Amino acid sequence: MHTNLCDEFGIDVPIFAFSHCRDVVAAVTNAGGLGVLGALAFSPEQLELELRWIDDHVDGKPYGVDTVMPMSYAGKEDGLGQADAQTGQVDSGVFQDMIPKETRQWIERVLEEYEVPPLPENAGAPDSGVGGGGTGLLGWTEGGGRNHVAVALAHEGVKLLVNALGPPPKDIIDLAHEHGVKVAALTGAVEHAQRQKQAGVDIIVAQGTEAGGHTGEIGSMVLIPDIVDAVAPTPVLGAGGIANGRQAAAAMALGASGVWTGSVWLTVREADVSPLVKEKLFAARPKDAVRSRSLSGKPARLLRTAWTEAWEREDCPGTLPMPLQYMACSEAQTRIGMAARKEGAKARELIGMPVGQVVGSLTQEISSADVIYQFIDEFVEATERLQASLDAANAS
Repeated sequence: MHTNLCDEFGIDVPIFAFSHCRDVVAAVTNAGGLGVLGALAFSPEQLELELRWIDDHVDGKPYGVDTVMPMSYAGKEDGLGQADAQTGQVDSGVFQDMIPKETRQWIERVLEEYEVPPLPENAGAPDSGVGGGGTGLLGWTEGGGRNHVAVALAHEGVKLLVNALGPPPKDIIDLAHEHGVKVAALTGAVEHAQRQKQAGVDIIVAQGTEAGGHTGEIGSMVLIPDIVDAVAPTPVLGAGGIANGRQAAAAMALGASGVWTGSVWLTVREADVSPLVKEKLFAARPKDAVRSRSLSGKPARLLRTAWTEAWEREDCPGTLPMPLQYMACSEAQTRIGMAARKEGAKARELIGMPVGQVVGSLTQEISSADVIYQFIDEFVEATERLQASLDAANAS
């Protein structure tokens, strides 16, 4: 599986593994791939702790950090979502004021239907936010993403900075390059990939619609070769529908220099995913990974649940633009998680998470290292089988 990206990063195999769990990132990195920590859910202070832990557990090996600096979100044109130059805080109050009362009331009705009680008085904020004061803002704004970048670039082990929902701002790309850090960006369209290349992005992640999380409408089989041709010689990582070595071989046969993987790491032994969610993932089929705006306001592929289906109901007031959708649902998700801890709770029907269509192949819990080794074995088998078939045809 050795490609030019292996030489650039000093890794054994071009398997890039996205995960919100530091244990998975370290395990993949130590097994010869390149783990990439999803920073979205962390405050700058939390991210610093996570990266220090990874530094202590990868023995100097390289890894990456993924953040979100979206090209568009509600209020961006008006300058909202920028971090204060002195404090690094993002004013989340202005976004809270933009959430319609009708949406809040409808969410409360759904929670009542599934017997989800209010938060206990001592439960605290639903999440820490990213300089957002525990209001559910997370990193859905440029200011939040810049906070993540500042933390990531202070760590020598970070050799890759990845951005979703568009190319990073030009000054961020330049700053990463000054630190000797490569920049990658995810895209689901050729024209977006060309824009990213023009901005100075080093690696394009061509993410087909099969992928979990934010994704476009074009399948990997069509998207990968189109983007490879459009941005050559810039290297491309194939993403979407890749959870084993055969799929990796297919992506690389289409011209990719490696693969970007995500869903496969949700069910590994090291993943910080609840047993309830893992059980749901093991039982799911490809059709159970649906595109929905219920997470962030932008289309994202999620596990089908009563929550995703509720947002398709006729009585639903409709989803909100980023970052308002996540903020409107943040406390609800915390309440759902707490209620679902009770055996037999109706709230369990609402529990889910982002996942791609490869969920149908996730049937057992194994270690992250074993996933890497299986990738390699299956890749070799697939390429040898193809070569044998070609040799036999030529001989006849």
